[in-house]
Amino acid sequence: MSRQPTEVNFPVTLSKDKAMVEVPSRLSVLEAINFKQTCENLTQPSNTPVTQITVDFHQTTFIDSSGLGALVSNLKTTQEKGIDFKLKNVTPQVMAVLNLTGLDLVFPIEVATETSPVNNAVLEEQLPTTHPSIRSWMKRSIDILGALVGLVITAILFLPIAIAIQVDDPGPIFFGQIRCGWMGKHFKIWKFRSMCVDAEAKKAELQKHNQVEGAFFKIDNDPRITKVGKFLRKTSLDELPQFWNVLKGEMSLVGTRPPTPNEVESYEVPEWQRLDVKPGMTGEWQVNGRSSVRKFEDVIRLDLQYQKNWNLFYDLKLIFKTVTILFDKNSGAV
Repeated sequence: MSRQPTEVNFPVTLSKDKAMVEVPSRLSVLEAINFKQTCENLTQPSNTPVTQITVDFHQTTFIDSSGLGALVSNLKTTQEKGIDFKLKNVTPQVMAVLNLTGLDLVFPIEVATETSPVNNAVLEEQLPTTHPSIRSWMKRSIDILGALVGLVITAILFLPIAIAIQVDDPGPIFFGQIRCGWMGKHFKIWKFRSMCVDAEAKKAELQKHNQVEGAFFKIDNDPRITKVGKFLRKTSLDELPQFWNVLKGEMSLVGTRPPTPNEVESYEVPEWQRLDVKPGMTGEWQVNGRSSVRKFEDVIRLDLQYQKNWNLFYDLKLIFKTVTILFDKNSGAV
């Protein structure tokens, strides 16, 4: 016999050992924090243990990165405790975001039998405007123009950089790594290789020397960096191939720092907000002492500061500041 819905931050209906959580029209950062807490409360030991949690999205028309973060966190919690976690009545707006990020293949989704599949083109039209910069055609136009100019410069410098890399440390010219873009969508970022070939394998050995507090990794005088790589990083020439990522729309000239999936896995719900804009080749973190920032909370603060202050003039200001920093002998990644 079903009980009447009870208010546990979000409306919850309990039936025997099953719970249904109703999500409101928006699932943004404030709602997402309460949503996560609601589901966590249901997984706590009680007189009537819950074996299944169903999330009802029938009225949800907006979900941002924080909402996704809460969903992912709840899925992990329920899996750890052996509780089934599934979604139902998923609206086109929510399905578009799940499809963008590949999470439609991760979450069990209860689909009504009479519902016909929606193609990707229609889903793309349903994607949310999580930040004004996402829909700005002027910003995208600047990105395309800047990327084309940047790729011309990259082509001119490619041969001497490639030869220098090969002479110093034979191996691949480019280094590709999976990063998280807008809404957490995975993409491969490209750089000129500045580290030894087995740098990723050696990262685990150096983890204990991490000098940054929080979710990302950085150490001064990283022994994996080659001699040529140190010069490339100092001058930011290693990042030239990222103009290809910008041209493809995976990144912007200006944005937030693109995190790795491992970093995102350790995020709390509010920290997912930094994924509400596209990652950038430059941004607040890069022009405000990226080599001196030692706390993850400072990176978050700078990223949210960019989102708050964003406009086209602000982007141009950060681009100009980046160019001037490139000629500063005390700047650059080390």
